[in-house]
Amino acid sequence: MKKLCLKNGHVIDPANGLDKIADVWIANGKIAGVGRKPDGFDRFDEIDCKGLWVMPGLVDLAARLRAPMPGIVTETRAAAAAGITTLCCPPDTAPPVDTPAVAELIHHHGDEAGNAHVRVLGALTRALAGTDITTMAALKRAGCVGVSNARWPMANAMVMRRAMLYARTFDLTVFVEPDDHSLTGDGCVHEGRVSARLGIPGVPESAELVALSRDLTLVRETGVRAHFGRLSCARSVELIARAKAEGLSVTADVAAHQLFLTDLDCAGFDANTHVRPPFRTDADRDGLRQGVADGVIDALCSDHQPHDEESKLAPFPSTAPGISALETLLPLCLRLVQENLMNRTEMVRRLTSTPAAILSDPAGSLGEGAPADICIVDPKRVWQLNPDEMVSRGHNTPFGGWEFTGRAVRTLLNGKTVFELK
Repeated sequence: MKKLCLKNGHVIDPANGLDKIADVWIANGKIAGVGRKPDGFDRFDEIDCKGLWVMPGLVDLAARLRAPMPGIVTETRAAAAAGITTLCCPPDTAPPVDTPAVAELIHHHGDEAGNAHVRVLGALTRALAGTDITTMAALKRAGCVGVSNARWPMANAMVMRRAMLYARTFDLTVFVEPDDHSLTGDGCVHEGRVSARLGIPGVPESAELVALSRDLTLVRETGVRAHFGRLSCARSVELIARAKAEGLSVTADVAAHQLFLTDLDCAGFDANTHVRPPFRTDADRDGLRQGVADGVIDALCSDHQPHDEESKLAPFPSTAPGISALETLLPLCLRLVQENLMNRTEMVRRLTSTPAAILSDPAGSLGEGAPADICIVDPKRVWQLNPDEMVSRGHNTPFGGWEFTGRAVRTLLNGKTVFELK
């Protein structure tokens, strides 16, 4: 591979304490150095990054890729267009990731697509049925970076306890999306004034809090390493903060869209606001934001769930939940910086080195020898999101028409340009 220099960019690399204008040197798909030209760089290509941010490629902890081959090709292409170079696929694929063969298939298709690194979570239970624990050792050997039952319910607390003990035996992180299905029922919006006015079944906050409280208790008892994803309630942030203060080995994330929208945005019956967990109250949104500002929320993710147009055309309760969110992850997080919720270094940290650490992945750094996975951002570019122009196969977003400032303009994977904004 050719040697490459990214010239004059503003390097933001929290993992290595860098926030300055510097050149980034790349050789053989890896970072050769930042700042002074390394030895042996007599002939190299240049990319002028003056006025641009040069930072590690984003690491997304939750992205559904849908059908194995066409889905992986298209959705990783959308990830590259969003500056995401590593994404983690939950196990609720079809078929689910409950055998090494499925994990290996996804890895193979991801490598073949060549747009982003695809990491895979193995299933906690066979067929995600919540009863029989999978062979986690085999899943780990197949490259699974952790285990999860996604949002599928466990049969009971004993199965979850045994699964956590088993995961700890193999030093696997358990990824949990807390949801007590007996309380969620057929709810599709937050249970409150809006759900009552609309006449739509609601999901009480207890559906998340009961499950979270139970699983934190089991983490305390088993000593397993756990990551709690896609939190939606302010009180969930309090529970995570308390667990961390106690010394439990837990981390947490929130989907970026939960920091901007509330149940009031569902009042127009827009199916693009049908998400799981649901958008909750203004107080919940503000509590999540405070959790981000205080560092209780370790990472920000997309919770990408692309759907075809028909899936969002039925009456609100019958539509498929989820947002096509890869292409709004960075713009929404940049808006958090513009709103002074956190500084740019902290934003980059929550999107790069911290989620990489949660996955025990070498991504998220521009240190010497690290993979040259890089996102180059124009922080001043003003643009408007047009759903019809999204790269993802799913155009289901509630942010259509929103104006953003800042956008990924080039993405490199292993030193090779996989996206360039024209």
